[in-house]
Amino acid sequence: MEPDAPALTSSDQVRSLWTRTYNTRGKPDWSHIFPYYADEIVFRDSIQEVRGIEAFKGVCQRLSDRCQELEMDVQAVAMQDAAVFLQWEMTMRFRKTPSSTVYGCTKLTLDERGRIVHQRDYYDLWGDIFDNIPGVAGPYRRFMRRLFG
Repeated sequence: MEPDAPALTSSDQVRSLWTRTYNTRGKPDWSHIFPYYADEIVFRDSIQEVRGIEAFKGVCQRLSDRCQELEMDVQAVAMQDAAVFLQWEMTMRFRKTPSSTVYGCTKLTLDERGRIVHQRDYYDLWGDIFDNIPGVAGPYRRFMRRLFG
């Protein structure tokens, strides 16, 4: 990462950047936020963990490739010291399926230069997707209640 790369300094800045990423009606464009990530970024979500900016860019590209449309509504942003939290709703439309909304939260950890060194996304991928498939939502939710209370 070049020494003059931008730093994240406020929750308003984070909200503006993330809203701009997804709300273009169609495919997202992350190019304007990649400079805010450190080369040694560690990204983790419910299904994967990757290390390094190139691997993280690959995650973003695969998500974009899988979706016909992808939108994010940032509900809330909070920033304290080196931690940034985003609450969001992501609506995805895959080929031949209805739109599915996934509800989640992201924690960004900043380094001393104000760049993202760790990103952890939290969401219930299968539950949120299954809720939108007729005949699957009810059995899935009953199974989850029986298994986990």
